[in-house]
Amino acid sequence: MPSIAEWSLPLAMQPRPEEYSFELERTLSAIVGVHALIPDDAFTAEPLGTERAGNGVVIDDGLVLTIGYLITEAQTVWLHRGDGGVVEGHALAYDHETGLGLIQALGHLGAPALPLGSSAVSSVGQQVVIGGAGGRSHSLAARIAAKEPFAGYWEYALDEAIFTAPAHPNWGGTGVISANGDLIGIGSLQLERGEGNLTEHLNMCVPIDLLKPILPDLTRFGRANRPPRPWLGVYATEMDDQVVIAGVASKGPAAQAQLKTGDVVLAVGDARVNSLAEFYGHIWARGTAGVGVPLTLHSKGVTIDIVVKSSERAKFLLTPRLH
Repeated sequence: MPSIAEWSLPLAMQPRPEEYSFELERTLSAIVGVHALIPDDAFTAEPLGTERAGNGVVIDDGLVLTIGYLITEAQTVWLHRGDGGVVEGHALAYDHETGLGLIQALGHLGAPALPLGSSAVSSVGQQVVIGGAGGRSHSLAARIAAKEPFAGYWEYALDEAIFTAPAHPNWGGTGVISANGDLIGIGSLQLERGEGNLTEHLNMCVPIDLLKPILPDLTRFGRANRPPRPWLGVYATEMDDQVVIAGVASKGPAAQAQLKTGDVVLAVGDARVNSLAEFYGHIWARGTAGVGVPLTLHSKGVTIDIVVKSSERAKFLLTPRLH
């Protein structure tokens, strides 16, 4: 993992302490670096890699909130403090619906905990700080550019995500900090919007309000206390108002049902689909993991009907060991 000292954001992009009502440096000291090592035989090793690095936010004594893909199937997790110290951590929880993950520090972090704010009351145009591990030189003065639905290719969707601009270059697990100095979101992705020379780079962030109802379950059981959604193991994209299979997870339900790259999903049951959000919504509406999902596909010039027996995504993942 590169040293935090090896890079920094341009000074003009960094937040200025005098522009905030809270103590900026102390608030940013709650952001730590996350470095995770994943076994070569892990289910997510191929798509996400076996070494992952990003950020996390201390939200309680020794409890670090991050984006879940950084720690999925991680057997070793290190938390990098702002002073250069390193503390071992344990991948405590990953919630597939929200995409959020929790790490339990196994040593003293010596960092304050950020209070959880309200993402619901945040508004487009609001000024925020995107906090990265390493303090102000690794953090970004930004604004909320949009609040709108988001659907990702990996069977993931949010009714309302927070989009911030400009984009943080090391976005994974960054903290979206409001003007009050509290945490309102966690960085997940970098995206683009616009066309040609008007292209704008954004970060998609998971709203903190999605964490609040499930936090007690995540800390106690390592998962939210709700039935798991049906999962097919497809990577899908939208093309010309059609849902197209861009890939299938090895040994997943879709692979077992012989779905192929290039197949076009026309309908789930009797419901036609034209977007990822519609596709996932109709799958999840069929019931819990294990339910059969009827699909109408256009494959190699032929329209076919199949039923894919769904599964629970977590069953395919390695469970972290507590050392």
